[in-house]
Order: sequence, then C-alpha cells, then structure tokens
Amino acid sequence: MITYFSLGSNLGNRDEYLDHAIRLISERIGQIVKKSSVYETDPWGFNADVPFLNRAVEAETVLTPVELLREILEIEKTLGRTRGEGYASRTIDIDILFYGDQVVSTADLKIPHPFIQDRRFVLVPLCEIAGRFIHPVLDTSISDLLDSCKDFGRVTKLGQNPDFYYNFIAIEGNIGAGKTSLATRISQQFNAKLILEQFEDNAFLPKFYENPSKYAFPLELSFLASRYQQLKDQLPAQDLFKSFTVADYFIHKSFIFAGKNLDADEFSLYTRLFKIIEASLPKPDLLVYLFLSVDNLKGNIQKRGRPYEQNIDFDYLEKIQSGYMEFLKQQQTMRTLIIDTNSLDFVNCDADYQKLLALIGKQYEPGITRVEA
Repeated sequence: MITYFSLGSNLGNRDEYLDHAIRLISERIGQIVKKSSVYETDPWGFNADVPFLNRAVEAETVLTPVELLREILEIEKTLGRTRGEGYASRTIDIDILFYGDQVVSTADLKIPHPFIQDRRFVLVPLCEIAGRFIHPVLDTSISDLLDSCKDFGRVTKLGQNPDFYYNFIAIEGNIGAGKTSLATRISQQFNAKLILEQFEDNAFLPKFYENPSKYAFPLELSFLASRYQQLKDQLPAQDLFKSFTVADYFIHKSFIFAGKNLDADEFSLYTRLFKIIEASLPKPDLLVYLFLSVDNLKGNIQKRGRPYEQNIDFDYLEKIQSGYMEFLKQQQTMRTLIIDTNSLDFVNCDADYQKLLALIGKQYEPGITRVEA
C-alpha cells in the first residue's frame, strides 16, 4: 500500500534525525518511493527558538494501519521522541498522512491526518512529491489544497529562495502603501539585489507639494531621468552573490504620476520622451501592486512623518490611485498581482508579512490577478 508521511525535527542535529528516520522507515515499514526536498519552517501552534526541518516521504508497505502506527511510534522512541507532550520542540515527529485512499478512524489513529489541509509545512513538501494525489475525504488534490490553504507560515526550501520563480520583482503602490518596506525586507531575508527609488534626493519634491502647478513638469522630468539612469545601470548588472532583484518601483510609475500632474501640452511632450526611455528597459517578471484605501494611505503618511508629505490631501491620493488602476487594467501581457492589503500590517506583524510572501511566491500566468490577503 502506498503511504505518505510528514517528518519534522527542530532539536539537535535536525538533518541527521530526518535522515535516520527515513532509514528506519525503509528498514521497518517498506521501500521508500519518493522523498521531498528539505524545508525549513516556523513552529506551528507554539513558539520555539529553532525552526523545524520538514520532509514528506512516500513509501510502499504491506503493514496494516495499526501495525504502521506501532512501527512509527517505535521509530520515534528510538530517536528520542516521547509522544504526549503536545505542541513542543522534538527530535523527530512522524505523521501518517495517507494510507492509500483508505479512511481510518479510531481512538488512536485517524487517516487521512485531520490537519493536512490546514498546514502549509505539510502541504508544500507533500505537493512536491504528490501534487496530484486526491485527498480521499476532501476529494481535492494536494496541489489545490495548497492553493487554498489559509496557513501562511514560512516554508523555505533549503538552498533556494522560498518559492520565488521570478528574477525581477517590482513592488508598486500609492504613496504610503509600504512598497519600500516590503521590498527591503524581502531583499534582506532572501539576499536579493535591492533597487530603491532615490526620491529623497529630488530637490523639486518639497517645492511641488507647495506649488504643484509650477513645479510639476521639472519634478516629473527629474524623476524620469533619475529612475531611468538607476534602472539602466543596475538591472543589467548581474550580481553573482544575489539570487534575484526586487525594486520598490516600476518605470511606468513616472508615466502614471505625470499623467495626473501635468497639463495636456506638457504630458504630450513627456509621453514622447517616456516611450523612448521605456522601450530600452526590461520589464519585471512580476509586478506587485499593494492596494490600500486612501484613509489608510493617509494614516501611513502621517506615521512616517516626512514634513513635505503631511499636506498631501485625499483628493491627490485618490487621483494617483485612479491613475494606477487605469494603467493596471491595460496590462494583459505582463504578470500583475494586485493585493488588497487593507487588513494587513506586514511591517509590524510577521504573520501578515508571511501571507504576502506566500502570495508573491506563487506562479502566475500573464495578465492581472487580484487577491485579498
């Protein structure tokens, strides 16, 4: 009978415990058919200083479910695990996930494991080796269970970035959406090359907020020139010590703001310049737009306390938001992910940050995908 197991360890030599457990499963239960990669995950249901290492294993066995449970408990005992401690750190944890398509429900054993669909640290390794396997109770594939899982805990494949399929990710959003904070954190956690907009060096910006009609055109031209120069210099330059690139803006930001800030004649001239510049720059593999209500944007602007931003009014934020929405609606060939972040605090809440990572880490088809985190 084909059987699937979830293995985890966060005490001692975690790799060694996982390897030893797999050897004992092979010796005492049956032939190992498949093994997933090793994933590092945050503890589920409790706090611990050391994260878990997790793997999924497929084995073929002639043991009955009761015999299988007895052998699993013996293997855990051999490796220093005592059952009954609840959610806690342990040398080894072995859960029986599936026993073919059979359903077992006794006081001591429930198959399928009742929490498979709720645990990302189980689903990600399992999906790697059995993504098309159909849950016999839920009548849903493992791959689909992973897509709909509400657990956004960190699950990182060792030796790789956590499910990032893209070489260039651009984070966009209105003023105060948190794009710089998110891009910076991603780059720090995953050793990505970081490109941040140099807006604080623009001498026209404070003047623009004081007198928009006078300073809009020089402001937009100066932003276009600096963004173009930065992207032209940094995007083609490969960094052998960085695995991918994340930026807190996309060059089309210039076009969006100019369209809302310039009069018709100025914008016509600006458009001619922009098209020349835009054609020479690579597009991001994934464009992420952080959607936040104007009320929440205003709150974030006030919190970060930049003096020249404090007089930005709601109408201006609404105008910029509408400009982004108009632009995004036209993006049918670029992978564009719009995330409603109104219920998230990904700067101060790690769980909310992990939700965003899980969404950004998925593979998307070209076109627009809208999600509410």
